[in-house]
Amino acid sequence: MTTTADHHGSAATPQGAQADSFLQCLAAQDFAHLSGALTSDAQLRALLPRGPMEWTGAEVIACQFARWFGGTENFELVETSVGEVGGRLHLRWRFRLRAERLGTGWFTVEQQAYANTTDGGRIAQLDLLCTGYRRESDND
Repeated sequence: MTTTADHHGSAATPQGAQADSFLQCLAAQDFAHLSGALTSDAQLRALLPRGPMEWTGAEVIACQFARWFGGTENFELVETSVGEVGGRLHLRWRFRLRAERLGTGWFTVEQQAYANTTDGGRIAQLDLLCTGYRRESDND
């Protein structure tokens, strides 16, 4: 698997450092530390295949990511990118995974998020779009 990072020197800013920390925790399935990149009252608004959802609080949000990406037999980071769009932090990540709860075979999932951050770089609001788990063909 190839991992690409399009950080454009993102770690040089507080926002970039927290974005990198967030993505590293996500890739390592380290959900206990994921909340450290978020403010305690952070908000996550997500457009998921089943519809829009919202969560509030760093711990609650970290638990939601654990539900999505924890409990896997195999978990691979495919790629990430970090940038900025109109003053908002832009993050994107794609994973390949296998999990009994999803059925047999490999699945790919990609999420894109736009974040508002504090002066210290912590994520205060995360607006996320998710592909859902997409079954890979047997040829992949």
